[in-house]
Amino acid sequence: MKSENKKLQPVVSAARAAAFDILLRVERDGAYASELLHSRIHDRLDAGDHALATELVMGVLRWRSWLDSEIAKCSSQPLARLDLEILSALRLAVYQLGWLTRIPARAALHESVELVKRARKRSAAGFVNAVLRKLAGKHADVLHEIADSSPEVLATSSAHPLWLVERWARAFGLESAAQVCRQDQTIPVTAIRLRQPEAEDELRREGIDVAPGALLASARRVLRGDVSGTAAFRAGLCAIQGEASQLVAALVGHGARVLDCCAAPGGKTAAIADGNPQAKIVAVELHSHRAGMLRRLLNPGDKVQGQAGKIFIAAADARDLPLAVQFDRVLADVPCSGTGTLSRNPEIKWRLVPEDLTDLQGRQIAILRSAMERVAAGGRLIYSTCSLESEENEEVIEAALAPEHAGPDSGFRLLNCGAEIEHLKEKGELVYSDISSLTRGPYLRTLPGVHPCDGFFAAILEKELAEPES
Repeated sequence: MKSENKKLQPVVSAARAAAFDILLRVERDGAYASELLHSRIHDRLDAGDHALATELVMGVLRWRSWLDSEIAKCSSQPLARLDLEILSALRLAVYQLGWLTRIPARAALHESVELVKRARKRSAAGFVNAVLRKLAGKHADVLHEIADSSPEVLATSSAHPLWLVERWARAFGLESAAQVCRQDQTIPVTAIRLRQPEAEDELRREGIDVAPGALLASARRVLRGDVSGTAAFRAGLCAIQGEASQLVAALVGHGARVLDCCAAPGGKTAAIADGNPQAKIVAVELHSHRAGMLRRLLNPGDKVQGQAGKIFIAAADARDLPLAVQFDRVLADVPCSGTGTLSRNPEIKWRLVPEDLTDLQGRQIAILRSAMERVAAGGRLIYSTCSLESEENEEVIEAALAPEHAGPDSGFRLLNCGAEIEHLKEKGELVYSDISSLTRGPYLRTLPGVHPCDGFFAAILEKELAEPES
């Protein structure tokens, strides 16, 4: 009986198998690791295995270029010639050898060899074993210090593409670029938005430790525990949302009619709805399946503030909005590169190429111009991204306001975000002390590592009131 039980034991742990499968899908299908880690496919993992799978997946994606460099030094084959299954198994093992000191080297080595066999690449098992044995002793006491003597050194030591680091160094200075890179390589803090005052006490009773928000009075930073598994979260008393995202929603302000042009996944829409309990809100999403997700999220028969039915959700292209009415407040939180969120989505830095920024800019300008047509006189439009790139931010605003595109009598003026941030501070909604650092010219500009949040950009456009007829 003992020998039979031994045969039934899995040769690869559930956590490593899940991490391996997710990494393959991220590379092959362009999937996002954070979505896969929280998909139903991996619900079977217990808390410990899920935590390890998350550490492995995110660690490999954050440090991929550094891992590849180390593998290349000990490989008899060029990495470009290796099958993805083989390279992914090697990356997993090298990450464990270099970062996860509590995991025995023999376990990391053995299970990566078994992963190759599991992927039907049995003939490569000997090669993987040989490479990892060369690396096993070498990584015992590695210190992963990020150096910033130059963009080249910073890019190599922080595992970032050089072209991105060079851009950030030019735009923000080398010191700030280094802070961004360091933050990108860390596990980001989970932030929540309290929808009801009693939410914090409810969370504490359920074993969740929280600290005050770094930016906003309504935010809390999770120190320990899984908020998504609590009764308070399921009851809608709080929402998981980054603080920079919350700040953009706060900049929208108040209106009787509000339009969110690119609403999914819905965090900002929900925050706007909470801040405007009497408003009629239209949330637009391009893809019908994501619009369905918004309906489930935003109109669930919400008992917290009686919001059911007040948010109308439409599946439509924001570049050609099928709406006849105009709105007091319009949010255009446009699809972007996401370079301000690399600690949460590290795969982005390995996919993005400079040409993507031009393609994205064209779509962003089209969305912004369409959104401008839906702003009522005296109303405001908030344009935002989670990108650090000027092509997606300042240049989009300049293009939309240029006379040859917007027309000399378009009636829009660019407001100073600093004044709006100061207003939030005076009302007690904003608690961050260094508010002057949150702006760059007339724009909101947060940088990961420099500020305690993701990297976001926002601009506020106001449509002037029509002059009375004489």
